Amino acid sequence: MSNKPNKNIPRIIGEYSSNKEGPLLFVTAGIHGNEPSGVKALEEVFKQLKKTNPTIQGTLVGVSGNHKALNQNKRYIDEDLNRVWTEENIKQKKKHTHEQKEMWEIIEILNQYPEKEYTKRYFLDCHTTSSASLPYVSVQEVNDNDAWAHNFPTFIVRGFSDIITGDIDHYLSRIGMTGFVFEAGQHEDKTSVENHEGVIWLALKEACKLDLSKIETYPECVDRFAKKNAPEQKTFELIHRHGLKDSDSFKMQPGYENFQKIEKGEVLAIQNGEEVKSKWDARIFMPLYQAQGNDGFFVIEEVDVNN
Repeated sequence: MSNKPNKNIPRIIGEYSSNKEGPLLFVTAGIHGNEPSGVKALEEVFKQLKKTNPTIQGTLVGVSGNHKALNQNKRYIDEDLNRVWTEENIKQKKKHTHEQKEMWEIIEILNQYPEKEYTKRYFLDCHTTSSASLPYVSVQEVNDNDAWAHNFPTFIVRGFSDIITGDIDHYLSRIGMTGFVFEAGQHEDKTSVENHEGVIWLALKEACKLDLSKIETYPECVDRFAKKNAPEQKTFELIHRHGLKDSDSFKMQPGYENFQKIEKGEVLAIQNGEEVKSKWDARIFMPLYQAQGNDGFFVIEEVDVNN
């Protein structure tokens, strides 16, 4: 299965309902235009739903994020769409950049599914990473997001969403929705599509009470993610961000993968000609291997979920 979705991706990838009372499950994919695997997964989910027409409670809506950037396979046009959802931009109704305009288009779609018409509103924001990575959930610890995230069989990272300003999951959490970001793997890895598809099916089961056995491609549509690709559920918290200034020259040491263990004293990167050494026995998270970005890497450590 190719990660490239069909050409001319529509804004609304699909909608599905059995006209029964229940929650809204609002799935966004391609907020970064060079991350199309969530779109491809949504296309497959809607295809299978149409084929077997199973009963669900509530409504599933799948929306493409940076519509123009997706169709051009670029990360963004003017600025990162996952940084424009700030309280200031919303309050001042800013529509200067291409991404600000796209943000308002997505908000207008969400407004067609108002809170009063649903028992609850859930969101799932689909992403992929530039470096090789196991699939994981990134959850902001507000509302009941963390408890909801622990229904899913993979690594869960707390706190990463909290330090990024202006991302869509902040906005959706701010308006009272429950959900998380799901990072399915590396941009071009075919397992990323499998993982996005699996997590969407599981969210439909958990939120909308879908009987997965009614789907023709079950259990493969879930097992490829839950049993084959996903690590055993563990919970991590962010303990350090290595931020960069635009003027910094920064090069990560080659070969680091998300969640790889690191030790105190290990050379992680070269910055402005100096070695950047680890101060922790922990794990590396989101190592920077692309030209754009102000985050060199993060450090996370495993926590006991019961604490």
